[in-house]
Amino acid sequence: MSEQLQLQAEVPDEMYGLRLDQAVAQLFPEYSRSRLQGWIKDGALTVDGEVRRPRDKLAGGETIKVDAQLEMIDEHAAQDIPLDIIYEDDQILVLNKPAGLVVHPAAGHAEGTLLNALLHHCPEIAQVPRAGIVHRLDKETTGLMVVAKTIPAQTDLVAQLQERSMGREYEAVVNGVMTGGGCVDEPMGRHPRHRQKMAVVGVGKEAVTHYRLLEKFRVHTHIRLKLETGRTHQIRVHMAHINYPLVGDPQYGGRFQLPKGCSGAMREVLKNFKRQALHAKRLELFHPETGEAMSWEIDLPEDMQRLLAVLKRDAETYDYEL
Repeated sequence: MSEQLQLQAEVPDEMYGLRLDQAVAQLFPEYSRSRLQGWIKDGALTVDGEVRRPRDKLAGGETIKVDAQLEMIDEHAAQDIPLDIIYEDDQILVLNKPAGLVVHPAAGHAEGTLLNALLHHCPEIAQVPRAGIVHRLDKETTGLMVVAKTIPAQTDLVAQLQERSMGREYEAVVNGVMTGGGCVDEPMGRHPRHRQKMAVVGVGKEAVTHYRLLEKFRVHTHIRLKLETGRTHQIRVHMAHINYPLVGDPQYGGRFQLPKGCSGAMREVLKNFKRQALHAKRLELFHPETGEAMSWEIDLPEDMQRLLAVLKRDAETYDYEL
């Protein structure tokens, strides 16, 4: 299903000499540059009735028209799936994603996703590409996500992600005892042999992860992480790369091994922790309509709290026995 979109604007004289793609980005700021580029290349955006190239210069006074089909999401079903909504207004929605919820339909997950839930909660979000989802969390990662409810809000939030003005902080439990915080600045891309995995690769895209210690245990560490970039599986790959893989990570954690001398309670919680111990703890952004600085922070889920409690008891018992 699609909706006909028609826009018109006159190029002001002060835009003399600007490239067409630069000018329309200013004239229609509610739409992303990639969308506008696509309209220019497809001939849906014209200058005085003519199709131009993105790099063509303008003189001022021309009339820009857009006559395009705005695709709406209709191939995915709206499903009544409970959402833990932390904040909502007419532009954005912030939610606390549980473990096990896939964000977007894909092979093997055609239904039961966050996108299906959003279409039920807010039917008009079908008019926004990807139902307003501007960033993702892995299926088993918990925590805060922001969703755009309008196209202008989505364009603004995507720009904040690209400009790195949106703050995202996570908490994780890793295998191994760290001696201090640091930064992993290593490019990432598809694994050269296992295409379902990501990896640190020499010709990959820039990926930067900052981390600091919250608490050290006998053989594990509780850390806080801040992302500069948002590559797929970034935290999981970077922590494994420096030999501190996340507890419970099935893809990047390596072969499961119980630490020596662990108690029955610790053995039980580690054996049954079947997901990566990763939680999107804090989210900071500028409201796309008002520009107001906003932030949210959410408690760790019960399984991570239980894991930390057991690790703390293990460390205290071990110190006492020594």
